[in-house]
Amino acid sequence: MRYELSPSILAADFACLGEQISQVEQAGVNWLHIDVMDGNFVPSISLGMPVITSIRKKSSMFFDVHLMVQDPERYIEDFKKAGADMLTVHAEACPHLDRTLHCIREAGMKAGVALNPATPLVMIEQVLELVDMVLLMTVNPGFGGQKYIPYSGDKIRRLRKMLDERGLSADIEVDGGISTKTIDQVLEAGANILVAGSAVFGGDIAANANVLMIKIEEFRKHQ
Repeated sequence: MRYELSPSILAADFACLGEQISQVEQAGVNWLHIDVMDGNFVPSISLGMPVITSIRKKSSMFFDVHLMVQDPERYIEDFKKAGADMLTVHAEACPHLDRTLHCIREAGMKAGVALNPATPLVMIEQVLELVDMVLLMTVNPGFGGQKYIPYSGDKIRRLRKMLDERGLSADIEVDGGISTKTIDQVLEAGANILVAGSAVFGGDIAANANVLMIKIEEFRKHQ
């Protein structure tokens, strides 16, 4: 199983976004997590296609785009053109989730499905065969800097068991409150793609990223 750190630019300083993304990339990070919020599905509004288009010109990282957007199927082609490699949509925001996931794949991107902390796994049981990744929110979406919700570990374990029993290789990504204090427990529960915002962009970016990547690599070696 592969393991990746996916730093969230939601926690970056947008006055020097390009420079901070370069620091992450030079530290050896392969993925970049990009949160898109519409002010409808979640209270906040973040960035959109123009920003992704701009940073795509400067980075070769895998763009892990997380849409916290109501009815995201309206924007699939736009995000493809902007440079997204994976598009993750919320099951709660898609009235026709099966169709939306098919459309993402047909557009040439990897498809992910996300669940809020209180949303049960049963919501996605029927579409697991269609996704490359399941994103489990470990905080309530919409704001950075929140604390990890403790009951998330059980949900991660149940999802890993569900995937294993079906022989599926989808990644499990966790997003929210990931730091040096919580990273071990989510890895042990079965997550393999870890989103970190302030834990990377708060302070020395390269040093922060290296600490988290070392922890991930140490865990991987013992598997």
